[in-house]
Amino acid sequence: MLNRNDLRRADISLLVVFEAMMHERNVSRVGEKLFLGQPGVSNALARLRAMFDDQLFIRNGRWMEPTARAEELFQVIAPALDTIAVALSSTTAFDPSTSELTFHVGLADDVEYALMPVLLHRLRQEAPGIKLVIHRTDCTRMPILLGNGEISMGISYTGELPANAKRKFLRMVSPMVLRADSSKTSLSLDQFCSRPHATVSCMSKLSDDTESALKRLNKERRVVLAVPQFSALPMLLAQSDLLAVVPDYIADSMAGHRGLLAEYAPLELPAFELSMVWRGVSHNDPGERWLRSRFSEFLSDNSRHPMAIAAA
Repeated sequence: MLNRNDLRRADISLLVVFEAMMHERNVSRVGEKLFLGQPGVSNALARLRAMFDDQLFIRNGRWMEPTARAEELFQVIAPALDTIAVALSSTTAFDPSTSELTFHVGLADDVEYALMPVLLHRLRQEAPGIKLVIHRTDCTRMPILLGNGEISMGISYTGELPANAKRKFLRMVSPMVLRADSSKTSLSLDQFCSRPHATVSCMSKLSDDTESALKRLNKERRVVLAVPQFSALPMLLAQSDLLAVVPDYIADSMAGHRGLLAEYAPLELPAFELSMVWRGVSHNDPGERWLRSRFSEFLSDNSRHPMAIAAA
């Protein structure tokens, strides 16, 4: 066993590369995650192999498969890095006006589209030197990204989370209907069912709840188009008879664009809980606490309309 003096020869940054490789299993993806070139990652792997006297990772096509020794080391190194991160962050002051930290945040497509732009403007005013890396996520991917450390926090509709993750309720989200036509009257239930619908694939829960609500009324709708993200909706709905059921802040953000109108659906649809989640290990990190406070301040006011918050 190494004594404390021997630890002077150890390079913690190599352990960060090791942990990333255990998660990504790909040299290029590790480079992207850690902002390193491929030669830098390869050099780090060579030094790790010398440090532990083991191959650690063996190439298998595009992937790097960990050896038994690497799997054994990972069980010790991952929690040790978390402990070191907590110790360092608890003694490091955070000044948003001078900080140049990088934050990895997971956002659902709807939040990124409708709520992030104004919030980003606020963050840029307060902390012009920080860097935000946004990872596209949803309720199914959120636990994975939190668990492997790819993100430190996220905003989405969330289900089961890793045991050490924390969650904060932000606000209820009501579904609304987007349409583009000249009618000044609200949709009837029959019109809602007879007109074709477009859905966004990342909002499968919203679609499922809409179908369930219609089924209880012995009704159904015609979904003729499914797109992967919200940004396509204004152009697709414009000058068409398509309808789309979307979160209220998406409806507010898109209303008025290309003649789009927003209204509540002619049937009762369940609201959603929008939550902020984060890794337990980053709970007391000063920078992470500051960032969470800004997201919470902007997104969690249930007493006011989302667009009113944006304008405040």
